Amino acid sequence: MAEIKLFYHENGRIKINRSLDFLKETPREKFLWIDLNDVDEEVEEQLEDFLKIYIQDEEEMEEIEMSSRYIETSDTLVLNSNFFLQDYEVETLSFIIKNDILVTVHSENLPTLNEVAKRLTANPRNYPSGYHVMVAILEARVEKDADLIEDIIDKIANLSDSIREADEDILMEITQLQEQSLALRQNIIEKQRSISNLLKSEFLPQELMSKCSMIIKDINSLIDHTKFSFERLDYLQDTFLGLVNIDQNKIIKIFTIVSVIFMPPTLVASIYGQNFKNMPLLDNSWGFWISLGIMFLFSGIILLVFKKKKWL
Repeated sequence: MAEIKLFYHENGRIKINRSLDFLKETPREKFLWIDLNDVDEEVEEQLEDFLKIYIQDEEEMEEIEMSSRYIETSDTLVLNSNFFLQDYEVETLSFIIKNDILVTVHSENLPTLNEVAKRLTANPRNYPSGYHVMVAILEARVEKDADLIEDIIDKIANLSDSIREADEDILMEITQLQEQSLALRQNIIEKQRSISNLLKSEFLPQELMSKCSMIIKDINSLIDHTKFSFERLDYLQDTFLGLVNIDQNKIIKIFTIVSVIFMPPTLVASIYGQNFKNMPLLDNSWGFWISLGIMFLFSGIILLVFKKKKWL
């Protein structure tokens, strides 16, 4: 749903307005954060004209090159970062800061922004500028990524308990978790690069340097966790495939034993199935039972040999 939120300071509090006309009628220095959620081009153009900024289109925001994801001019800072939605779908969030006013642009509802909005209204003194809001959003997103990693680790632990049940569903779940871990790792590394560039910026307030450094440390820890998760999934996949091979070998072993046991009876039956006149026991009234006895005798000998070799 298209929505615009205007966060502004008033009487020591942070309030929210949803009218673009209010933006034009209120002194610019009061504004802290302007959030644009799937707004049309007309609204973006009005905002660009009023704030003297440039809002990238969707293709520009999704560019993977770092030169497109982090842009710094003489008076403006632009940062594009990927945020996860449900089912690990990716939504690009664009940060634009000019004159200490943060503008965020996205086309899907992001729970992280709603969470930060609550923090703003609860502790307005902690957010004197748009830079503080941007760092808070990145910090909240890293916390969400940590929750996703913990969720993956829990799923891996459950898989470890049920790995003996070698079926296709488990292999598909392992593959899905591998893809999620890889996507998380790429997303976290992208944030690491963005925040590292932000630390080098002259625009970033000095008091936010230590917080950004802490976020970098948290990200490094998350990268280690994703690496461990991916290695553990590789181990589970190898274990699963090993169990599948063992089960297949057991089946092949059973078929081999059955085939070997029935080889002597088949040989005897095939010999006596020939149409020669002069064959031993052919005219004997006990010939049929003697041939059956020979079949069972050879089969029994083979079974005893297999048991002695512990092949059964």
